Amino acid sequence: MPKEPIIYTKERLIDKLKEIVASGWIRNARHGNVGGIGNTLEDLLGIKENNLPIPNAAEWELKAQRIDSSSLTTLFHMEPSPRAIGFVPQVLLPKYGWKHEEAGGVYSKDEMSFRQTIHGNSRSDRGFKVVIDRIERRVTISFDSKSVDPRHKTWLTSVKKRAGLKELDPQPYWGFDDLEHKAGTKLLNSFYVQAEVKFERDTEYYKYTKIMMLQKFKFEGFLKALDEGKILVDFDARTGHNHGTKFRMRQDSLPMLYEKVTVIV
Repeated sequence: MPKEPIIYTKERLIDKLKEIVASGWIRNARHGNVGGIGNTLEDLLGIKENNLPIPNAAEWELKAQRIDSSSLTTLFHMEPSPRAIGFVPQVLLPKYGWKHEEAGGVYSKDEMSFRQTIHGNSRSDRGFKVVIDRIERRVTISFDSKSVDPRHKTWLTSVKKRAGLKELDPQPYWGFDDLEHKAGTKLLNSFYVQAEVKFERDTEYYKYTKIMMLQKFKFEGFLKALDEGKILVDFDARTGHNHGTKFRMRQDSLPMLYEKVTVIV
C-alpha cells in the first residue's frame, strides 16, 4: 500500500525543522545531486519536491541553500514590452548584438549574440543598465554609449552604424503591475533554510543552521533588489534562437522580497 502523505501544521513543521537543526551534520541523501541540500531536507521531512502540505493556509514552499551563498537562481521568464514586436530578437539582437563566439563553427559565420546580465546598481561593460521609472511605473533598460568599456570599441562603432549612439528608442520595459503579478505568483510564502556544507572522503554533509519563515511577497522589496543589483535581468539571444529573458536573484537576498520575516532558528 502507498504511504499516506504527511500533513504538517506550521507549528509541527517548525518543531520538525528544529529537530533537524539539532541533529548536527547529516549526509547528503542524494549523492551527486547538485540540489542535495534541498533534496536531503525533503527526505528528512518526508515530502516530495518543495511544496509543503500545510492545509487551510496559503501556498507554501520549502527553499534551502548553502549558507552565505550568493549564487543566482532564476525567478521567472518574462519578455519585455512592447512584446508585439519581439523586442529582443527584432531590436536588441540586430542593432546591438555582436558576433557569436562560435560563429563559423557550431553556427553559421553570420550568427549574432546578445547576452547580457544587467541590474540597476551599475552599467554593464557594454553600457546597459536597469532603470526603475516610478513616474511611468515601469522597469526599463537603458543604454549609454559613453559607459562602454574601451575593449568593445569595434562593437560600439558597429552599433553607431546600425542604431546610432543615443538612448534606446523605444526602450524595452516591464510595467509594474505585470511584474508584480508575475513575481507574486512565483514567490510564495516560504520556509527558508540555510545549511553549512562539508566534505569527508568525497561525501557531502549538511548542517542546517538557519531557518526563516517568509510571508507575503513585497513588490517594493523586489524593486529595491533590482536597484541594488540583488535581482538581475538576463538576456540570452542569438540569431537562431531567443533563449528567453530571465529575472535572476542572488539567493541570499530572498528575505528582502517579503513583508514579514520570522527568524525560527
